[in-house]
Amino acid sequence: MAPWSRKGEKEATGSREGSRGWGQAGSAEPGTRAHTAIGLGPAWESWPRMVTPRVLGALLLLFHLLLASGEGTSIDKSKPTTVPPEQPRNTCHGLLNMGLYDSFYLEDTAECFKKCRQLKNESCDLGNLQRYWLDYETHLVENSTEEKMDLPFLKTFVKSFSTNISEDLHFSLNSSQIPVQLMEDEHKPPDRVRLPRSLFASLQSSKPVVRLAISILDIGSGSLFKGPQLSLEDDGSVLNNRLVGLSLGRMRVTGLAEPLEITFSHEHQPPNMTLTCVFWDVTKGPTGDWSSEGCSTELGAEGTVCRCNHLTFFALLLRPVLDKATVQALTRISQAGCGASMIFLAFTVVSYTVLRFSRQRFKSEDAPKIHLTLSVCLFLLNLAFLINMGHDPNESKSTCWVLGAIFHYFLLCVFTWMALEALHLYLLVIRVFNTYFRHYFLKLSLVGWGLPALMVIGTRSANSYGYYTIHDKENRTSLELCWFREDTALYITVHGYFFVTFLFGAVVLSLVGWKIFTLSSATAGKQQRQNWKGLLTLLGLSSLVGMTWGLAILTPLGLSTIYVFALFNSLQGVFIFCWFIMLYFPSQSDVSSSSGPARVEQTNTTSQE
Repeated sequence: MAPWSRKGEKEATGSREGSRGWGQAGSAEPGTRAHTAIGLGPAWESWPRMVTPRVLGALLLLFHLLLASGEGTSIDKSKPTTVPPEQPRNTCHGLLNMGLYDSFYLEDTAECFKKCRQLKNESCDLGNLQRYWLDYETHLVENSTEEKMDLPFLKTFVKSFSTNISEDLHFSLNSSQIPVQLMEDEHKPPDRVRLPRSLFASLQSSKPVVRLAISILDIGSGSLFKGPQLSLEDDGSVLNNRLVGLSLGRMRVTGLAEPLEITFSHEHQPPNMTLTCVFWDVTKGPTGDWSSEGCSTELGAEGTVCRCNHLTFFALLLRPVLDKATVQALTRISQAGCGASMIFLAFTVVSYTVLRFSRQRFKSEDAPKIHLTLSVCLFLLNLAFLINMGHDPNESKSTCWVLGAIFHYFLLCVFTWMALEALHLYLLVIRVFNTYFRHYFLKLSLVGWGLPALMVIGTRSANSYGYYTIHDKENRTSLELCWFREDTALYITVHGYFFVTFLFGAVVLSLVGWKIFTLSSATAGKQQRQNWKGLLTLLGLSSLVGMTWGLAILTPLGLSTIYVFALFNSLQGVFIFCWFIMLYFPSQSDVSSSSGPARVEQTNTTSQE
């Protein structure tokens, strides 16, 4: 063995001995260091004296460096330390609970029905939230093993049905109960759905059995499932905030030959509200919107039947006929029409003045005076309307009731003078003989100006004038006028009085029309031309007796009739001017004609004044 091998063996043996000596250190004599047992010798004894000053110096240097680096970030204990707050869990962004449909997550997501009350709420993602509930319908069919879900805001029923059924399926839709299947001959509740047999028969080729999910979801009064149609500017709402969902999972059902029927029960709605059957269309807009495509609405006294040719989320929209946007549009139309009428009514007054000085018979004829007075009343009514529309809502109550009384007075004057036009027309065309009255126009003036004054005084004594506000269903102000504070006085002095004067004018106009067309039929060879002139004459006379106001009776038929009424009624002054020009500036053919406008007023009731 080589010498280095023996030496290594000895050192190794010594180290093993030293290791045995380490185990015996506890038996060393007092005052003897334990490290002598492992063979370190005197060198270990001198290490503390040599190394300790260096270590201490290094520790002192490190300590000074730490102090120097901590000067820029020293903590002031006199000031509270602010800890960044933990970001709250925002469920209404719609992503945290996506795909999670246990009761806890459903209730957690449903809290957003209350929190998301504005369409532009930054803490709410309407698209994700609405997709969550739409996907839940698919989850019920495809993945869920539960057949029923009963939560305060959600009722669901899931069941498999054979596509080879022999009769229609009926289910109850009570918002406080889980949907229940009904027998064909069983009493049907007010809220229900009928799925036609043909729906399932159309699926026989693809699936013998399908799984159907029916859900009733209460969406609250927030902005979820409202869409642009039911924004705050549109003032509409989902009836009872209730959605009805029908789903076969990922199987898309559209274009049904026989539509399904959903019946929504409700109380009698006010006449200014309209009901429309709709479904949630995910393809409309960035987040979806309501659509009525493929759905029909059958209105009833105690309920509405919706018939649709597809499956999805359905609802019944309740929208005011005169919402805020519609009121603003009608106001602009009325203001423009009234302005045009005032201009043409002023032309009528100027034309009468010119004719009065150029034609002597104008000084004694009563018909032009009646036309002129009606024109003046209409001019003042339009002026009062424009002032009323532009008044400051913060004005005093006394100023408001004065504006309301003036507007009411000129409105009644217009109704009265239109009735007097009808009376004068009756005397000219129908009665013809014995039409002489002393101070005829003076008596008409007493009635035309005096009767409305008495009615206004009586209305003022009952303290009926004040602010008249039109509200929508959400109790938001759509229009504010100085008008009536009480509906009773409005119905009696405006609606009732107008109905009497309008009925009288309509009867007289019908008699005059019969007279005109009877006269034209007696004329041989010119019947077609005479009928045309007779029709034109009736149209001119209808503007005098106020037939355009009668369009108000048709306004409950829909929004289009309201626009027609606002347009034609505000242009009454234009029609009167055209009639006045056609009557008193006729062409030579009209003068020589045996019928027409000139002939209608050829007979004159004279008066002595």
